[in-house]
Amino acid sequence: MKVSMKKTTASLVLALAGYLAFWPVAVDPVAWHAPSNSGYSGDFSKNQQLSQINRIELKGDIGPEDLALGKDGNVYFSLLSGDIKFLDSEGQIQPWVNTGGRPLGIEFDQHGNLLVADAFKGLLSISPTGEITTLVDSVEGIAINYADDVDIASNGNIYFSDASSKFHAKYYGTYGASLLDINEHGGHGRIIEYNPSTKTSSVLADNINFVNGVTLSHDEQFVLFNETGSYRVMRLALNGEQRGSLEVVIDNLPSFPDNIARGSNGLYWLGLVSPRNKPLDMLSDSPSMRKVIQRLPEFLRPKAQHYGHIVAINDAGEVVFNLQDPLGIYGHTTGALEVGDKLYISSLHETALGVTSNVNNSFGKLAIQK
Repeated sequence: MKVSMKKTTASLVLALAGYLAFWPVAVDPVAWHAPSNSGYSGDFSKNQQLSQINRIELKGDIGPEDLALGKDGNVYFSLLSGDIKFLDSEGQIQPWVNTGGRPLGIEFDQHGNLLVADAFKGLLSISPTGEITTLVDSVEGIAINYADDVDIASNGNIYFSDASSKFHAKYYGTYGASLLDINEHGGHGRIIEYNPSTKTSSVLADNINFVNGVTLSHDEQFVLFNETGSYRVMRLALNGEQRGSLEVVIDNLPSFPDNIARGSNGLYWLGLVSPRNKPLDMLSDSPSMRKVIQRLPEFLRPKAQHYGHIVAINDAGEVVFNLQDPLGIYGHTTGALEVGDKLYISSLHETALGVTSNVNNSFGKLAIQK
């Protein structure tokens, strides 16, 4: 009996080892060297400035991932259900449209149309009356598998991100696809320019590791975007001989950057959705072990942590504001939108909008100490 049990145990151990070593997985990880994580120190020192946030409950909705201010003065937001809703002047949540997909980044153009980076469908335009038109669903022969964020220049040109051309958001889910792409680190992200006058689109930059938030610089000479899988914000030149060139704005962030949006006084608001994962950093140069991680049960794999963190940076990449909520009152923060004296906060998984009041009066007190 003892011999039989030993054989059974040995067989199970061998089967488990074989599974962890050889079972097929969706990722084919690429070796890279993650920068040493300084954590919550220096410009990112821990605080509870965002823990004073107010929650506007969505009454059953989940994931207000991005925000946009309409010409009507209302704050619009995109939801996991495919809905786009808005907060009216009375502070009440009102329905508007459903894209039939997963709307992520949203931005209004000069004509009152809402441009939507829909993870399942591509780049959409929604008229003021709610009519939905698909503008782009493939570029240069490659389908847009994960439209993520969008911004519009004053000349009407539209810039948006395809976070991962390999891991389809509809097939894996937006969250699941992001985890796969970040684990693989295979450079499947693209920045795309769409010209509405000619109805043509082109890839301005590729080989990006989960390209996420997108915003034009204040002078519209550059597109700033978040390379989530590499913990940094990049700047892409749009004009002249430098068009298409890239440079780092800020790198070695302590968290995964998500959305980025222009703010007042030349600043950009950056949402940090979750602290970095130590095992992923430690195994960045070990593709085989990252495959092993992917073979583990889902509850054992790295996942986003419930932590609130918003920062504002300037064009030089300097951190001006560092607002955190380690208490988890409002977590998985994806970005922020300035509206008057308020700062609205979006989230990947929350069931509420976040909002802080008296922004203009409090920013001076919240600035980091240099």
